[in-house]
Formats: sequence, C-alpha cells, structure tokens
Amino acid sequence: MSLSIRQQVAVAVKAVEDKKGEDIAILEMDRNSGAFTDYFIVCSGTNPRQVQAIADDVQKQLSEEGQRPNSVEGYNQAEWVLVDYVDFVLHVFSERARKFYDLERLWKSAKKLAPADLVKAAPVKKAAPKKTAKKAIVKKAAARKTTRTKAVGKTKKKTRKSA
Repeated sequence: MSLSIRQQVAVAVKAVEDKKGEDIAILEMDRNSGAFTDYFIVCSGTNPRQVQAIADDVQKQLSEEGQRPNSVEGYNQAEWVLVDYVDFVLHVFSERARKFYDLERLWKSAKKLAPADLVKAAPVKKAAPKKTAKKAIVKKAAARKTTRTKAVGKTKKKTRKSA
C-alpha cells in the first residue's frame, strides 16, 4: 500500500521526533517558487551521531512503508544530511550548519506547517467560476425564458385568431 505524500511526511516527522530532533520545521513549498519538491522537513541534531541516527530512523520507518530514498547525501560528514524522497526532502543539520544555511529564510515563500496539519486532509482548492462566465450563463437562461414566453404568446394569439 502506498502512502500519500502527506502521510509519508508525517511518518518522517514522527521518526525525527522519536530521535529527539530539535527545532523541526515542515515547509510546504509554493508551486510557483520553482522548488523541485513538495515539502521540506528541516531539523537539527546536537552532535554527528544524532544527526545520523535521525536520518537512519527516518529511512527505517519509511522503508517499512515501502518507501526508499532517491538519494542520501552528507551522511559521513553528518553536518548536513539530505535524504531525498523526491516528493519531499529531509534536511538534518548540525546546529552550526543550520544557522549558516538558514533554509527557512531561503525558502520564505513556503508555508510553514505543524505536525498536526499533516494529519488533516490536504486542502482542496476549487476554482471559483469566473464572474463573466456566471453572468453569461444567467443571460442565456434569461434569453431562453424570454424566447419561450414570446413563442407561447404568439401561439396563443394565432389560436385566438383562427378560432
């Protein structure tokens, strides 16, 4: 069974929390920003072993759900581990590297989510009908009604004349 993207992100965030990842940020990327993914999960570890443990646990939890990362980078140095799942990317930083790169500022157009927001259904954006289209529909309906009324009136006049 394949998990939805939001469910995958929720599993990853739970794994980060279980390994005591700090300052967790979930960024829903703006479609117009040119981002290459839908979500960023950004967190910090206090030391290299914890940074690696967070990345390991996220991979373990998601592999149990049948999800494997497309790539993992920076694992050996453990300053900034990037785990790419295509639809979302996990960034696990050391405290120093996180301050230096400041991804939240770099992607400030992204919507910040709380873990509870992932459980909610994804918002469905319905396109509102254009006012001009709505007016055109109303005008067409009014025109049909007027045409029918005129046609009925002519028929009644003809029947009266012929009687």
